[in-house]
Amino acid sequence: MANLNLNNVAIEIKAMLEEAQPRFTEKCCIYRVSHEIRKSNEDAYTPRVVSIGPFHHGHEKLLKMEDHKRIYCRQFIERSKTNLERLVGCVQQLEPMVRACYSDDIELTEENHVKVILVDCCFILEFLLKYHFGWTDHDAIFLPLNLRYSIVNDLLLLENQVPFFVLDKLYSLAFASTFSIGNHSHPPLLSLALHHIVPYSFIVPYSITPGDMLRLSSSNVGRIAHFTDLSRKFILTSSRLFQPSSSRCLRREEFIHIYSATRLNEAGVKFEVNNNSHCMLDLGLSDHIFRVPFIRVTSYTEAILRNLLAFEQCHCIKESYLADYVAAIDFLIDTEKDVDLLITKGIIENWLGDSNAVAKMFNGIGMQVLNPDFSMHYIQIFKRLNAFCRHPCNKKLATLRRDYCNTPWKTVASIAGIFLLILTVVQTVFSILQVVH
Repeated sequence: MANLNLNNVAIEIKAMLEEAQPRFTEKCCIYRVSHEIRKSNEDAYTPRVVSIGPFHHGHEKLLKMEDHKRIYCRQFIERSKTNLERLVGCVQQLEPMVRACYSDDIELTEENHVKVILVDCCFILEFLLKYHFGWTDHDAIFLPLNLRYSIVNDLLLLENQVPFFVLDKLYSLAFASTFSIGNHSHPPLLSLALHHIVPYSFIVPYSITPGDMLRLSSSNVGRIAHFTDLSRKFILTSSRLFQPSSSRCLRREEFIHIYSATRLNEAGVKFEVNNNSHCMLDLGLSDHIFRVPFIRVTSYTEAILRNLLAFEQCHCIKESYLADYVAAIDFLIDTEKDVDLLITKGIIENWLGDSNAVAKMFNGIGMQVLNPDFSMHYIQIFKRLNAFCRHPCNKKLATLRRDYCNTPWKTVASIAGIFLLILTVVQTVFSILQVVH
C-alpha cells in the first residue's frame, strides 16, 4: 500500500471541515418532520392539495393546483395598488432571509426560488382576501368549496410554510396607499390569518374575539414565524395558565402517569367541561372535580395537532406545552369507553363518529414525542388525582355511589334498605334486652 501524503490529506480534511455548515441556523423556523415522527402517519405531514414553499414544490400529485395558484397570483396583482416589478423586487431582496428559514438545503436557484415564493405568497394572500370579501360563482369554478377546506388544512402543515414576514411585506406593499390614508377596506393580514387559517373551531366553541386580536396584535407580527407558529401562539395566548416565554410557566424534569378517565371516574373523580377557559390546555382540579376544556375532534384534528407538535419539538421543545397536553389526554384515553365518558360529559365533540377512532388518534399522536420537562401545573394536578384515587375510602364511596345510587330509584331503594336494616337491628336489640330482663 502506497504511503499516504499526510500533508495533502490534512489539507483536504481542513478544507472539508471549513466547508461544513450547521443544519439549523438561528433564523430557521420551517423544518422537515423527522422520520421517527413522520412514520407513524405520513399523510398527516404531507400536503394533499397545494404545495407552499420549496419542500414539496414540483410533487406530481400537487401539480394540478399550480395553474390555480398562478390565476390567484395574477388576480392579487390586479387587486393590489402596486405592480409586478415591485413585488418581485421585494421578494428578491428578502430571498437570502427566506432561504435561511428552511432547515434543508433548497435545490432551487435564486431566480426560481423567487418565483416560487412570489407565486405562493400571492396565492395565499388572494385566497385570504376572497375569504374576507366573499367568493363569487366564478371563483367556485376554479376552486370548489371542498378544496378550500383542504387548502386551509395544507396551509397549517409545518413543511408547507412560507415565512410570515414575506407575506406581511408583500401585503403591506400591495396596499400601502390604503393603509397610509387610514382606509380599512383591507383588514390587517394578522386578522385575515386568525379568522381564516387558525383552527380555533376545534379548540374552542366560539369565534375570534377582539381580545384575541389584542393579544396577538400587529406589534407581534415580527415574532410570528408562519401559520403553524401563529396557531400555536393563539392557543397559548388564549390560555389562563400558559403564556409563551412566561416565567410563571414553571417546568420540571418529572413525568407522572395518571389513570384513565373511566378508572378515575370509578375512584370518584367527577369530570366537567372547563367553562372558565377558552383554551384546551387549561386543565383544572378542584377537590375531586377534574375540569377539562372542550375539544372538537374532526377529520383534520389529528393532522393539525401533529404539525403543531412537530413544530414544538423542532423549535421550542423547552416550552412543549402542547406535548404536555397530548400526554395528559393520552393518559385519560385508553379505550373507547374513556372516549364515551368524555363525550357524555361534553368534553369531547366527536365528528369522527367512531369512539375507537378517537382513542386511536390520541394514543398515536404522542408517539415519538419527547417531554424533556413537564408543566408544574399538570404535575400538581396529576399528583392530587393519584393521591385521591389511592385513598381506600374514596374508592369505596365511589363504588357505593355507582352500584347503589346511580339512579333515583336505586337511591331510594338503597335508603329504604338501609332504614329497614337499622329498624331490624333496633328491633333485635330490644328483643334481646326484653329477654334478658
